[in-house]
Amino acid sequence: MRQQALRTGLTGKAQNQLLSLTPPQALILSYLALSLLGMLALKHPAAHTGSLSWLEALFTAVSASTITGLSVIDAGSQLSLIGQWILIVLMQFGGLGLLTFGILILRLGSGQMSLRQRAALRDTYNQSGSGDVMRLMRLMVGFVFLMEVVGALLLAITWTPYMGWRQAMFHGLFHAVSAFNNAGFALAPDSLGRYLADPGVNLVISFLFVSGGIGFVVVADMIGKRRFREYSLHTKLMLVGTLVVNIVAMLVFLGLEYGNPKTLAGLGGWEQKFWATWFQALAPRSAGFSTLASTDLLPQTSFFVICLMFIGAGSGSTGGGIKLTSFIVLLLATRAFVRQHAHAVVFGRSIDQTMVMKALAITVTAFFLVLLSTLLLAAFEPLPLLDLAFEVVSAATTSGLSRGATGELSVAGQSLIMLLMLAGRIGPLTLAFTLAAPQGTRVQYPSGQVNIG
Repeated sequence: MRQQALRTGLTGKAQNQLLSLTPPQALILSYLALSLLGMLALKHPAAHTGSLSWLEALFTAVSASTITGLSVIDAGSQLSLIGQWILIVLMQFGGLGLLTFGILILRLGSGQMSLRQRAALRDTYNQSGSGDVMRLMRLMVGFVFLMEVVGALLLAITWTPYMGWRQAMFHGLFHAVSAFNNAGFALAPDSLGRYLADPGVNLVISFLFVSGGIGFVVVADMIGKRRFREYSLHTKLMLVGTLVVNIVAMLVFLGLEYGNPKTLAGLGGWEQKFWATWFQALAPRSAGFSTLASTDLLPQTSFFVICLMFIGAGSGSTGGGIKLTSFIVLLLATRAFVRQHAHAVVFGRSIDQTMVMKALAITVTAFFLVLLSTLLLAAFEPLPLLDLAFEVVSAATTSGLSRGATGELSVAGQSLIMLLMLAGRIGPLTLAFTLAAPQGTRVQYPSGQVNIG
């Protein structure tokens, strides 16, 4: 009886400790737990075809759980079918968010959602409003599985002539889950390089990662409303911003790489050049796939790709980065300041000053995280600075593109990359709040004058 009472007391104490966690802390612990479980699963002899070290298993699990795509192994040859299924599960849980699955189970079991659970879900998808997050979650789960099933079938139809229907179905499912969740894992060493000029693969994969990266709130808004003028300000900014950024990225990539014999200049005709430009312009903002080797890109193009990765995808999406809306808000705030306007205005709406400060905090936090990490790697890793910066930004923004430096890093270097992937998935601002534990104050101080510029 005493032992039973002791166990009951310890269980109750553990439950109280879990319930006392803040949403950011719960979010961090959920991804850490998912990564560790993934490592143990991948380390099992049935999950790989040869030898797989603990570091390789952990790195792969962290990359899949954070839907990044950076890898130190070839998933197509070094992982068995069971190991590849484990990757699918990790990418799916990491993409939707482990907390979403947990909250869904709690919802089905208790019939209601607590305020703390709603806060955790809002933190997962960067939502500050008090709307019906349960409706968003139901719509999100249904939309995810619909897109992945349709994408898997379309890819299987395209690949069946090359590898048979059974293998094509699995490859279609793997790449559909990887693409929609912006994970970037592929089953070939050259990612999707062999399908560089294949319109079907280019269109399906890019449609999947753009749909996953645009944000579930945008999808819900578009489903519920018919006209563009009825959309929320966030949806309008995401749709117009995505279109403009993708067009600009295509033009810049075409201009920079047109004369490069290793990339566009080495391709046969305009059709191949178009599809290569299309894919490489859309993918960097978080997809992780590539049809051209990143090591073949010119230095100036690689720097441009770094900028695209830093901007990232949409808020509340499977993508990473500082988020496209943060970038747009900062541009609008800068324009308003230059024109000496009191508020940034777009689509007939003014942007709240709190949102401007949040966008600034996210951007500055992410910038210093990338800067410090690059300096650390440059001090201890004998690799080119551009390659190190590329890998750091790719990890911190969960983009997954690589110039091949990740596999050459030391244990300490790969450990830093893993920490960056976790930080990128959780969010720089969420991480900063968790570590700093900020507390509000009612004290008001007089304003002072600071010379700037």
